[in-house]
Amino acid sequence: MEFVSTRGGADAVGFFDAFANGLAPDGGLYVPKHLPLLPSDLLIDDALPYPALAWDFLGLFDTDHDSEHLIEIVDKSYGDFSDTMSAPLQQLAENLFVLELFHGPTLAFKDFGLQLIGNLFEEQIERTGNPINVIGATSGDTGSAAIAGLAGKKGVNVFILYPKGRISKLQERQMTCTGAKNIFPIPIEGTFDDAQAIVKALLGDNKLKAELRLSAINSINIVRVLAQSVYYVHAFMQLPPENRDDVNFVVPTGNFGNIFAGWMVHQMGLPVDQFVVATNQNDILYRLFNSGKYEPESVHPSHAPSMDIQVASNFERFLYYHNEKNSKSTLELMKKFQEEGSIEIPNFNASNFAASRSDDESILANIQKVKEEYNYVVDPHTACGFQDLDPSKTHVVLATAHPAKFPDVIKKAIGETPTEPSLEALKKKKKVSYPVEATTEAVQKFIEDNAVS
Repeated sequence: MEFVSTRGGADAVGFFDAFANGLAPDGGLYVPKHLPLLPSDLLIDDALPYPALAWDFLGLFDTDHDSEHLIEIVDKSYGDFSDTMSAPLQQLAENLFVLELFHGPTLAFKDFGLQLIGNLFEEQIERTGNPINVIGATSGDTGSAAIAGLAGKKGVNVFILYPKGRISKLQERQMTCTGAKNIFPIPIEGTFDDAQAIVKALLGDNKLKAELRLSAINSINIVRVLAQSVYYVHAFMQLPPENRDDVNFVVPTGNFGNIFAGWMVHQMGLPVDQFVVATNQNDILYRLFNSGKYEPESVHPSHAPSMDIQVASNFERFLYYHNEKNSKSTLELMKKFQEEGSIEIPNFNASNFAASRSDDESILANIQKVKEEYNYVVDPHTACGFQDLDPSKTHVVLATAHPAKFPDVIKKAIGETPTEPSLEALKKKKKVSYPVEATTEAVQKFIEDNAVS
């Protein structure tokens, strides 16, 4: 299996290099050169154990590790999830299901990608003998999941940028209370988009990237997207047979990586009617799929802070496939977007994507409705997935985080304060962070001063 850049200006690479590089040398994002068909034995009557399914699926793309080594890495990545199914499917009504993706160590869906990535980085360091410095930006859950996957590991330092005051207090504590010497949480003034722009600038400097051995953990990294594709197959195989003919996955969406992972496995043969992009009031993707125009606006803080994003990193991958894998057209549109700040996509085709939008009032109302009708509590991001559902069709809503991570919003909605033991323990720990000016130059200097070498 080879991976190519969406912009066409970089050589095709194997799994090891696509993973290690994160961002392609031409500034594009890696995608598989071709998408293989799902083996028919994966779509069996009963769901495989999650690690077994992950091994089978990832083996389609990772042809660099030997099979036994990949099994070890996968088992290590998913062995500590709190539910034996890792991603259990809960049925709320005849046609309504919730895929619980919050049973990992940081109680968010990002654990599925970042536990694997942490172990792959550890294996890479052992295999090559070269230390690395991992950088990323987070709107909340990516940072804590990356840190959980890499805290205390040898040969790696981790630098995570996040928007100061724009994530939940418990999300921040998950990043700043590890006590690990190799972890550097960096609060900056501004938005997630500002943090992500700095990370992309650093990763786009090929000389600096080589000197500091920089690697990416955001869904810029194709391996994280592939890891998240697995749970769509796992969800499908947990559905009752009578609900498998008209499946709609509803995905709370900010950076477009999670839902793109599902769409990609659909292109490989997973039967899905529709993917619903569930946005909050920062609704650039809602507007895109209803108009064909990609036009960022100001970011407005919301009850679903991990989705407070106006520049979705994985939009470029969608654009590449929308352009029928024409890298020249993709590069031209991305250049136009960078120069003009918005683009209208020629001959726009939404494929089988649809979109919904929830403002803060709708988020609170959806939390209340789900509690009242199903006696089930959802976090504010998952609540966006319950907007405007058609009860006659099968919907699988992805529950992206544990409600206890957002106690203030849940209390405001239903008068209850959910708790979780690992989060309660964090409240007693000392916070350590490293504020840095929100410029590429300042962040680069900080990383240079603290990089592992």
